[in-house]
Amino acid sequence: MFEELSSRLESVFKKLRGYGKLSEQNMRDALREVRRALLEADVNYKVAKDFVASVESKAIGREVLKSLTPGQQVIGVVHEELVELLGTKSVSLKPASKHPAVIFVVGLQGSGKTTFTVKLAVHLRKKGANPLVVAADLKRPAAVEQLRVLAESVGVRPFIPDKEESVLDAAPRAIEQAIDGGHDWVIFDTAGRMHVDDDLMNELVQLKEKVPPHETLLVLDGMTGQDAVNVASSFQATVDFDGAVLSKLDGDARGGAALSLRAVTGKPIKFVSVGERLDALEIFHPDRMASRILGMGDVLSLVEKAEQTIDAVRAQEIEKRLRAADFTLEDFLDQLKEVRKMGPLQDVLEMIPGFGKIKKAGLDVDEKALGRVEAVINSMTPDERRTPTIIDGSRRKRIATGSGTTVQEINRVLKQYFQIQKLLRQMKRGGRKGLSFLPF
Repeated sequence: MFEELSSRLESVFKKLRGYGKLSEQNMRDALREVRRALLEADVNYKVAKDFVASVESKAIGREVLKSLTPGQQVIGVVHEELVELLGTKSVSLKPASKHPAVIFVVGLQGSGKTTFTVKLAVHLRKKGANPLVVAADLKRPAAVEQLRVLAESVGVRPFIPDKEESVLDAAPRAIEQAIDGGHDWVIFDTAGRMHVDDDLMNELVQLKEKVPPHETLLVLDGMTGQDAVNVASSFQATVDFDGAVLSKLDGDARGGAALSLRAVTGKPIKFVSVGERLDALEIFHPDRMASRILGMGDVLSLVEKAEQTIDAVRAQEIEKRLRAADFTLEDFLDQLKEVRKMGPLQDVLEMIPGFGKIKKAGLDVDEKALGRVEAVINSMTPDERRTPTIIDGSRRKRIATGSGTTVQEINRVLKQYFQIQKLLRQMKRGGRKGLSFLPF
């Protein structure tokens, strides 16, 4: 997420931290580099200029130049200004006074509207709601089918208009079906175009008159930079919207859209889509996003993700076994599955402060290697998982064949396991203190 921008800013701040004392000149040189990094990330020119001017003003005003850690102080000011630029605080969906509450999902074709519609339904269902998703993009039959398939794959009910039926005729029927089915939220996946045009806007205006929405969310492609802000301005002028959603932030997002949107339109970013999985949707927190951009990690989001996915009861059982130094390969497999449920490991690790430096050193996470470890353990018999010492040469060959790996990889997995067992026994002899650092 914003990898290139984070890397550029880290280089600038590394120079700042190297100075024992800062002068106004070398601070201004550093901030010039910050502005260049923002512009290369496709941040709006005026937004980048105002941002740097504000940082410079506050840094000098606080007498940062005379502090004992001027580099760190400047980074602190930059972080504060980034939070301000991104919106200060998170903004959630408006509470609905009556149900069913209607949400319009709008945006251009290819921005990720349909996928977000189902992701939002999954998000609301986690909070105890019963959403209905409506296929309102009738210009593209593929969009209707995509919504149906995605919704049914996660057990969300879709409303599919009849053939030859217009969206203006179908919309009231969708609301009636929502009332009859006890649905408290109705999410319309509206029609998109390749570019902003009058037909698109007129249809949305008419649909709003037919079915007044409780909230309108604009989905913007996070990889498009200032173009996304231009699209937002066009929608704001014609049909307006309550908040934005940035999609595809797990890809090569440059950062321009996120950093420019609030300043240019005054509208908050409410959600960010961070993966292809239908649960890969996060509430947008300006302070956490600022920390990620500056390479400080995002521990709060990491903890929330863990709480949502990891089985707390099973985790307590594993902890007891760890303390008793009775940790089997079955336990190891369970923990591996729990961690992988949190999403791509690369994304999870990027929330840990300092991981960016490790990644920069060339130590990338091999997601496929974790899959091979899982395949190796799955190819063992229950007895072999519980008592790995019985795995001799012939068993290793069988496991390698069954998992599609090699004997060398079987040896590597077993070696790692035995090293963990040895460490646990040493810690048990030395008392319980210290077990808390283990990632299980």
